Amino acid sequence: MPEITRRADRLPGTRYGNRPTMKDVAARAGVGLKTVSRVVNGEPGVTPDTERRVQEAIEALGFRRNDSARVLRKGRTASIGLVLEDLADPFYGPLSRAVEEVARAHGALLINGSSAEDPEREQELALALCARRVDGLVVIPAGDDHRYLEPEIRAGVATVFVDRPAGRIDADVVLSDNFGGARDGVAHLIGHGHRRIGFIGDMPRIHTAAERLRGYRAAMEDAGIPVDDRWMSLGTTSPERVRRAAEEMLSAPEPVTAIFTGNNRVTVTVIRVLAEQSRQVALVGFDDIELAELLQPGVTVVAQDSAALGRTAAERLFRQLDGTLVAPERIELPTRLITRGSGELPPAD
Repeated sequence: MPEITRRADRLPGTRYGNRPTMKDVAARAGVGLKTVSRVVNGEPGVTPDTERRVQEAIEALGFRRNDSARVLRKGRTASIGLVLEDLADPFYGPLSRAVEEVARAHGALLINGSSAEDPEREQELALALCARRVDGLVVIPAGDDHRYLEPEIRAGVATVFVDRPAGRIDADVVLSDNFGGARDGVAHLIGHGHRRIGFIGDMPRIHTAAERLRGYRAAMEDAGIPVDDRWMSLGTTSPERVRRAAEEMLSAPEPVTAIFTGNNRVTVTVIRVLAEQSRQVALVGFDDIELAELLQPGVTVVAQDSAALGRTAAERLFRQLDGTLVAPERIELPTRLITRGSGELPPAD
């Protein structure tokens, strides 16, 4: 069962799905719709004092121009935006599909894009979706400061973060149990006799990478095994960096006898490195990978349910839009250890 943590009340005055219009701005500023339109679109013919009043009303209401309406004037289709980390990553395929299925069930259109793990790109993409007046956002964050979304949330954009928590704002988030899953995976290796266990993970600033490293450390500490700093490597998931880290761990005077990998991209590179070794090295990876059961030995993994993450986040989003939620919550879904052979190999020495 998922673990749910209730949090503080939402931003005051938030009404999801009920965003201010130019008519609202005009009423607050005491001007006509045409005047608001001129200010919003940067057209001439407005006095400085009137423009100031309109801009103050825009700021107070959190109004954003409806870019979609400029293209399509025949009404508006309900839509939600999905900001992913990497559209090419297999982990996000089931997640995206699950969000889309929930959106379709609610008669909404899904628009998605990739941040490429770039915080500036994430902000640019999220605000571009808001400018097109999406009703809600599901965000897999690349950055650690999401205060830029506060005006959008106040203006009625329902927002749920998934896979990683929001930074510096209080918002709904749906996560996997990264700490517990990593701890279980490393404990599994320890249970099969390993004491020198390497950890190769993603960038340390990423929440999931930090939590999985914490789980690795906890499992080693629980077993009373001191951790050598040379057994841990965090950084980019590029094959070159991961290969170098694995080879250093395996060629040390006292080489590791097992490796725990922090995500699917790292796992794939480490599998290639281990295939070149003359001795067997145990492996457990976080995230399942395609064809893992067909390798020899099959790859033991800590699997998270990416479809469940997407479905839970999307359902949460539409509950916000329905007005049935008040306080943000942190929902944590369990992981599952799948044994296939690589994690059950005994130490070679």
